[in-house]
Amino acid sequence: MSQEETNVELKEAEVKDAEVKDTEVKDTEVKDGEVKDGEVKDGEVKDGEVKDAEATDGGLTDAEAQEAELDQEEQEKQPMTGGLDACGDAASPGAAEKNGSVHLKIPEEAEVKFTGLSKEELLRVAGTPGWVRTRWALLIVFWLGWLGMLVAAVVLILQAPPCRDLPELNWWNKGPLYQIGDVQAFSQNLKGLEQRLESLEQLKVKGLVLGPIHVAPADQPKDLRFEEISPDAGNLEQFKGLVKAAHKKGISVVLDLTPNYRGSGSWFSNVSVTNVAERLKSALVFWLDQGVDGVQLAGVERVASVVPLLWSDIRAIVQNGTEERAKKRVLIGVTERTSADEVSSLLSSTGVDLLLSGVLRAANTDATERAQSIQQLYSSHNQSRLAWSLGGRADGHLATLGGPALLRLHQLLLLTLPGTPVFNYGDEIGLEDEGTNFPKMLWDSAEEPNGTLKVRNREQQEERESSRRLFQALSELRGRERSLMFGDFLLLYNSSSSLAFLRSWDQSERYLAAFNWADEAATLPLSLPALPQHATVSLSTDDGSPASNSKVQLEALRLGPGQATLLKFPYSA
Repeated sequence: MSQEETNVELKEAEVKDAEVKDTEVKDTEVKDGEVKDGEVKDGEVKDGEVKDAEATDGGLTDAEAQEAELDQEEQEKQPMTGGLDACGDAASPGAAEKNGSVHLKIPEEAEVKFTGLSKEELLRVAGTPGWVRTRWALLIVFWLGWLGMLVAAVVLILQAPPCRDLPELNWWNKGPLYQIGDVQAFSQNLKGLEQRLESLEQLKVKGLVLGPIHVAPADQPKDLRFEEISPDAGNLEQFKGLVKAAHKKGISVVLDLTPNYRGSGSWFSNVSVTNVAERLKSALVFWLDQGVDGVQLAGVERVASVVPLLWSDIRAIVQNGTEERAKKRVLIGVTERTSADEVSSLLSSTGVDLLLSGVLRAANTDATERAQSIQQLYSSHNQSRLAWSLGGRADGHLATLGGPALLRLHQLLLLTLPGTPVFNYGDEIGLEDEGTNFPKMLWDSAEEPNGTLKVRNREQQEERESSRRLFQALSELRGRERSLMFGDFLLLYNSSSSLAFLRSWDQSERYLAAFNWADEAATLPLSLPALPQHATVSLSTDDGSPASNSKVQLEALRLGPGQATLLKFPYSA
């Protein structure tokens, strides 16, 4: 071999050796702190060995060197996935060992969850002296706090005045009664009356006193038929429908069975009383079976004194309850007596539940005498047996007897006295008699059934509507407030034309009613120690004067002509 050929071969060998070395350097190239093809993660070597092939002693051909370079470039282009495949799942062991790279597996740290102390640990802690002392301290604090609250509650109870037991009230003690002495005048017949029950329900009345409606020719006891309804009033089927509809609305029905209601004497003559009373007994059973809730009888003093045994039977039939009829039934007596002494005596001797009289409408009775009569009856009898009226079937309407100007004053008086108020139909709107005790009822709607009259004068209509609103508001208060329903009665001021009294019950709100019958303003000095300096206006007969819920001074309460007002103030120990 020539020298030149030898030199060429040596140069080619040197080049190959250089390429081999270059390849080895690339295989062990360090990049970003990692060793390619011998990659280390966190100091751990996977499987503890290098997977890539080492360089051999033999030389590499040009093609092999070129292929090695291309493989190295491809490895550098591959992303570092940290042992996850393209879907985010852990790569297979074979995939992690491609191209001679070394992958290190980092064991995942187990998640540590605090589950609290074990039962044994809790028992060990609970048994320590510190925990025992803490537990006893907390227990003592709890019981001391509880004991303190108990002592405070007992002190408050002992200091508070004892509450009074509520009296047992009958249904007729809970609100006003509404008398319809002539069905034709009110609604033409019993069916029409049933259609008008909605109006009575709005007035908050508790009972309807109806009739008499039975057949009774004047002063002819032989033609008396208690169990037959007069054709001008309706028929038995209409009556049954009326009773059923009234009961659905919470209104009781009382039937007036006064025998000779069209004649001059309620029980005809003394000779006929025995026969009439005997016949009444069977009639009572008949009507009670129809569902009536009570009976009203006029002239009770005569039958009670002439035939006392028969009167006892009549009372027992009406007043004695049975298992089938748990609801109490009322026996209402009517008398023409006007003296408080006589009325008080009759109330005791007749044994009626309520007795209507002329005490409040006695002739020439001024406010002083009226107040004295009220006080006498209240002092002598339980107020659940007292009944108050200023009119009725035989006497006429409130606006006629007391005057239209004092209509609202008398409404307020009847609905605030201790006892049961009884009104005649139309008293809520100021209906006047106009020559008859049975004027047609005035209805305010545009279309009136049964031919009843319409109010054509707008001013009169507004006045009637205003009176009705006051009646309704008073009736609602009367049936809701304990002081007005069954509270004590205390006379505060009384003169010939003025009156003031207090109604109070236990710790309920107090109500003070004040009246002025005079044609001029009056000042009522109300400076009793039990009264506060001021009271709040609840209702007034004069629209807006004083305004509702306004404060007035009681020391010198001023009322306008014919004015009445109802004031209220809270209980004070």
